[in-house]
Amino acid sequence: MAKTLTDRESDIMQVLWDRGACRVSDVRRHLKDPLAHNTVLTMLGILEEKGFVRREADGRGHRYFAQVAEKAARQSAVRHLVSKFFRGSSELLFTHLVSEQRLSPAQVRRLRQLLRDAGEEDPS
Repeated sequence: MAKTLTDRESDIMQVLWDRGACRVSDVRRHLKDPLAHNTVLTMLGILEEKGFVRREADGRGHRYFAQVAEKAARQSAVRHLVSKFFRGSSELLFTHLVSEQRLSPAQVRRLRQLLRDAGEEDPS
């Protein structure tokens, strides 16, 4: 999946990931920011064209389903972020996150453990 999500598209996808199949009215009801019915319908159409969503007839309307798992979308977004803003370097991204965020001692411990675990997996 090379396509990325805009902020609004991501908001709509989050509703589908959290709630499962939804009609347009369901999506609208669960969005943080109020959007017009036609706006949500148009955005769902764009998401369908991008391959993130599929729809099925449901009475006089449609139900929309997430076609892409949240984890896969997150991985794609991070790859795009690393490529676009960090010259392809995950290390630069990690360094930026650690140096720019106020991490709690518990978060630092978890990150250290993740790095230790990743180092143990490396056969070299």
